[in-house]
Amino acid sequence: LVAAFAPPLSEAALKFGPADYFSLMVLGLLAAVVLAHGSVVKAIAMIVLGIVMGLIGTDVNSGVARYSFDVPELTDGIGFVAVAMGIFGIGEILINLEKGEAREVFTAKVGRLLPTKQDFKDCAGSITRGTLLGSLLGILPGGGALLASFSAYSLEKKIAGPNANPPFGKGNIRGVAAPESANNAGAQTSFIPLLTLGIPPNAVMALMVGAMTIHNIQPGPQVITANPQLFWGLIASMWVGNAMLVILNLPLIGMWVQLLKIPYRLLYPMILVFCCIGVYTVNNTTFDVWIIAAFGVIGYIFTKLECEAAPLLLGFILGPMMEENLRRALLLSRGSPSVFYERPISATMLVLSIILLIILALPAIRKKRDETFVED
Repeated sequence: LVAAFAPPLSEAALKFGPADYFSLMVLGLLAAVVLAHGSVVKAIAMIVLGIVMGLIGTDVNSGVARYSFDVPELTDGIGFVAVAMGIFGIGEILINLEKGEAREVFTAKVGRLLPTKQDFKDCAGSITRGTLLGSLLGILPGGGALLASFSAYSLEKKIAGPNANPPFGKGNIRGVAAPESANNAGAQTSFIPLLTLGIPPNAVMALMVGAMTIHNIQPGPQVITANPQLFWGLIASMWVGNAMLVILNLPLIGMWVQLLKIPYRLLYPMILVFCCIGVYTVNNTTFDVWIIAAFGVIGYIFTKLECEAAPLLLGFILGPMMEENLRRALLLSRGSPSVFYERPISATMLVLSIILLIILALPAIRKKRDETFVED
């Protein structure tokens, strides 16, 4: 699907102007709010915080440093790698330290791991449905592998009905085949909006943007023509990667189980050391090490407050791109905001954004109406 749809979509993306890109990013951020777990208000707050963090650095038009507080290292902005590793790496370590070292390790011997012909026959339909659903959700902004897995499991459970034998959750292979197929499909079709539009649809692809930027590769419609070896190498790596997963997961499962026996008191210092080494090698500055430590504490606080970090990461990546395209569109239209609803592509994206806002507002409106009815 990536090989089939990415090149034509890349040609279509060349028709996008600054106003269209801005409206598309607004749609993507709102979709991330709709699909985020937990409080909608918290998800919106995290996106806004991410956008504000992305504004730190040098102004794209005037070249003047802003929000840098006279700190020379902040004139180039906050490093994406430091933010991601701090929130997801150090923050996760701090959360796990609260759980202690008590762990249950699966050590019982298992029988046959490879599925039989009957297994393949039983789950052929589940694999097909999971692949199609995961492919679609992977392309959508805010979607991805996690959403695809849960959606495919829910769909398969509904199709199987209450009389499934064995029941879902009690050994039905269709409950594994569908979400795993959707997970693989969603993880790989997420590359389509990244490679064609330069917009990451989820947090994992936002990390990929940072990796590509470090190597001076700008994701977008030109990446397929300017770097064909990168694009087709990426397609080939997906096949190689899946083959390697089969080799790593099945024959070597015993070794991975043994790794779980390493005490946390030894594992965590190793993770911290590798995180600090990794972030230091990006710019060769100790300032990034302090940044990763600060965002590790911030990530811990976010987790305790039940605030998802993924919307923040998307806002942090898309914030500077949104600002750049917004100002470019207004410069081309001489300050007239009509450019955003006069262009068909931009107008369509804004209409979809309004629909998403209505979807976000409906539960709150319905709840308020129910409360008023009860009071009356």
